[in-house]
Amino acid sequence: MATKAQIKFTYEDYKSLPYVERQRYELLDGELIPMTPSPGFAHQSVSLELASRLHIFVRERGLGTVLEAPFDVVLGEKGEEQVVQPDILFVSQARRHIIHEEEIRGAPDLAVEILSPATAEKDRIFKRRLYAKYGVQEYWIVDPKEKTIEVLTLGKQGYERAGLYRRDETLTSKLLPGLQISLTEVF
Repeated sequence: MATKAQIKFTYEDYKSLPYVERQRYELLDGELIPMTPSPGFAHQSVSLELASRLHIFVRERGLGTVLEAPFDVVLGEKGEEQVVQPDILFVSQARRHIIHEEEIRGAPDLAVEILSPATAEKDRIFKRRLYAKYGVQEYWIVDPKEKTIEVLTLGKQGYERAGLYRRDETLTSKLLPGLQISLTEVF
């Protein structure tokens, strides 16, 4: 019986994919992972509210840049790249050099993933490890169904929970001192 060749895709392979309308991919562990169909209303609504508040806070203080998906974030060295598209991300002014026209090359300071039934396990387990490995300082896991945001900060052993915020609470961030987001306005 013939054995199957183990082929790992590179970032160059990923970038050379023909554009297919409504189809997005992430490159994880050398495999092209098709993204699920476009997010539903709850996901989009939460993303817009959260990104808007984060963007205003960051812009008013000149802290850096906030972006929304789809925008590639390339983590890792050439030939071993991992390519993800966080729902929302923040890159500090001091690290603005990692932002390029077509992608971010390096870990954003903050990555935000909004859970959906199709992505929840990947976001909670795989991306949590991936973001910690490459040095994302803060990771927010947003659950629109439960109306919660878990804020994780990077420590010596990986992520530690800095807070679990519910709909009637106000989110704060160690990464962005002074940030206060009322979750009744997000959910």
